[in-house]
Amino acid sequence: MKNTVIFDLDGLLIDTEIISYWLYRDLTAVYDKTISLEEYARDYSGKTETDNMKRILAVCDLPISMEEGLAFVTEKEKEYFTQGVALKTGARELLTYLHEHQYKILLASSSTRPRAEGVLEQNGIRAYFSHLVFGAEVKRGKPFPDIFLKACEYAKEAPEKCLVLEDSEAGIQAAYAAGIDVICIPDMKVPAEATGKMATAQLSSLHDVIPWLEEHAREAKDCTAMKGTIQT
Repeated sequence: MKNTVIFDLDGLLIDTEIISYWLYRDLTAVYDKTISLEEYARDYSGKTETDNMKRILAVCDLPISMEEGLAFVTEKEKEYFTQGVALKTGARELLTYLHEHQYKILLASSSTRPRAEGVLEQNGIRAYFSHLVFGAEVKRGKPFPDIFLKACEYAKEAPEKCLVLEDSEAGIQAAYAAGIDVICIPDMKVPAEATGKMATAQLSSLHDVIPWLEEHAREAKDCTAMKGTIQT
């Protein structure tokens, strides 16, 4: 039975995908170029910031360096974050449920610690997490399994006891490679079919995770009871 839930951050726990779009929109606007929300969802959502910056500099032919582009979006993001970042639908309710039912709760994100700590504190949910794991702590980022295996180490639990909640293809691939069941809750982009098949389930929102966990717990109890009956 699952006793540990590992959350992704951006696009899963907090509503930052739209902010990411605004950052690239603001950057291109400085040079009289545009990027539509549809283009962002198709070509940039779920990718690393470095990969996205390489792409947008090339596609929009922006006359700046990679470093200048990254510096621009970093400062702009601080401005947007100061205004507040919303939690995704069902996030607070799910965290409360997990806490009340004694699940271990961890975060595994490619973000930086100060950024993540800040937004968790801002929303009053930092105390729910026993451990936070970040990309800088592991050798390889998502889609490699390192960050989720590190989370299992912190939780002192085997992968089969854990559940990952993810929205991105890279995150799903990483959890799958780590041997951890993963629930996909898409944000702007629904994973490709091949990646979607790696997920144990695909749900509409974090609200739907609670009934999934309850059903999983019932099935585990029934299986245990059946084994006991057979042994008797």
